[in-house]
Amino acid sequence: MTDINFSKGPAPPDSQGAAGTSPAPRSGEMRWDIIELLFFAYRDFVGDADHELEAFGFGRAHHRVMHFVYRYPGLKVAALLDVLRITKQSLGRVLKQLLDEGYIVQKTGNNDRRQRLLYATPKGEALVAKLAGLQTDRITRALRDINPEGVAVISQFLRAMIDRDDPDKVLEAIFGTGSKKPRE
Repeated sequence: MTDINFSKGPAPPDSQGAAGTSPAPRSGEMRWDIIELLFFAYRDFVGDADHELEAFGFGRAHHRVMHFVYRYPGLKVAALLDVLRITKQSLGRVLKQLLDEGYIVQKTGNNDRRQRLLYATPKGEALVAKLAGLQTDRITRALRDINPEGVAVISQFLRAMIDRDDPDKVLEAIFGTGSKKPRE
């Protein structure tokens, strides 16, 4: 078997910056330090919920749908498609299972009967609360020793990672005229 040697690997231990991170890269260099931290943070953040969802025969798509339906009662199916950036076909399978198993109910709009509005049932609310509790515990542990200014920087960084125009588009799709607020 041939050995594979990569010309650029992780920074050697003696070149690590503060708190074990690599110093800021020069123009054109890759941010392997942040890329890998994001991979591992995401893996563990969703892993807590994944383990719980397995017992129900659900996956991450079910979790995302349940999250947004719970947080934004009366969410339109069309808005959910925009928020999740998935096709009707992809959403259809997941949504059907959540409807059939009683985690979500679908109602027609009051003014437009073609609208399909989604609501979490008490069963769905309990599942979302359990999953959000697991994720909140992980976030709380991670933020335990970080001061409020540091938390604000983390929040700013995460917002900056979202495609530039999408935060406003997502909120507009969810809130429509801006009158609805997310469920706490």
